Amino acid sequence: MKIILVQIEKTNDVYLNEGIKIYTDRLKNYVSFQTETIVMNKLVRQKPFEEQKKAEAVEIEKLLLPSDYLVCLDEHGKQLKSTLFADFLNKRMVSGCKRLVFLIGGPFGIDQSILKHSSYVMSLSDMTFSHQMIRLFFCEQLYRGFSILKNEKYHHE
Repeated sequence: MKIILVQIEKTNDVYLNEGIKIYTDRLKNYVSFQTETIVMNKLVRQKPFEEQKKAEAVEIEKLLLPSDYLVCLDEHGKQLKSTLFADFLNKRMVSGCKRLVFLIGGPFGIDQSILKHSSYVMSLSDMTFSHQMIRLFFCEQLYRGFSILKNEKYHHE
């Protein structure tokens, strides 16, 4: 199985990039993982929020395959404890899922057209975080999930 993290715009803060690199390097021991970054035209950023989300949706659709299992990371999604997230990952692996795609939307969230077609909508917290910060949190949780599946000492309950 290949896991792909789709994100809108580049991560600007050095400390976030460093943290993300730590976990993406660790993930290499468990799974094929890559990120896809969608860079939007500056003219799009001058449009109303809903138009920006629609423009992002068009670009997101270009990256998706019909067979992808798409998980949207959205504040209104279902929250999972880390152990249940590990179970979620395991179920995707044993089901024969070829591409598990996680999507972090842009600064104004994910367009409804994408949310409606997703296989699952997940939230990492009741709190609100920047779309760039969520990237680090997600990578850490993905690493934690695989360490749980391998019964490694990283996760403590």
